[in-house]
Amino acid sequence: MTMVDVEARLAELSAQAAICTACRLSAGRTHAVFADGSAQADIMFIGEGPGYHEDRQGVPFVGKAGMLLDRLLGEAGLDRRDVYIANVVKCRPPNNRDPRPDEIDACKHFLVEQIRLVDPAVVMTMGNFSTKLLLKTTVGITRMRGNIIPWWGRVVIPTFHPAAALRSGPTMVETVKEDLELAVRTVRDRRAGREPGGDGPAPEQHEQAPEQHEQLGLFG
Repeated sequence: MTMVDVEARLAELSAQAAICTACRLSAGRTHAVFADGSAQADIMFIGEGPGYHEDRQGVPFVGKAGMLLDRLLGEAGLDRRDVYIANVVKCRPPNNRDPRPDEIDACKHFLVEQIRLVDPAVVMTMGNFSTKLLLKTTVGITRMRGNIIPWWGRVVIPTFHPAAALRSGPTMVETVKEDLELAVRTVRDRRAGREPGGDGPAPEQHEQAPEQHEQLGLFG
């Protein structure tokens, strides 16, 4: 598949998400929030779901947490246009509650396809929710963050959610920065054919990416 094909398919999926009514979240949305960034990204960020500002603008991570993410990307030598940013669900849950299992089931095919099409070297899960969901673990983000975890032909590096870092203060912000720098180094190591350093508490390891129908079981 050429990059033109990838971008066309992502645009098609975005259009489908914009009119999707597969779960109750669609009733309260202003905009579906599909993604932002480059389809050629080496690093993909996955959050939980859109918040107030994201719902209004239709773009992920545009509030204060997004401003922090943009700043940390810049400090790591990256731009938002260099990475790919998505969420587990594409519509804002009421009062920013956690998405419910049936909502995730209704929406997960979008994220599965985003991961397959972008094919990033590193997935950074932001916060407890996306980390536990993708890795099928009950281990909290404080223990998971900063680990390099083999996952479906790539690696996951969990980190704190930028919103949590803003609430917590400079120490957690610095930790997110360190995790992002680790992701950048990991991409460089993989490009150079080196094994990235660090062992993560991965529940499973897979040598090759699964076929699409197998990926549908990743989040459920």
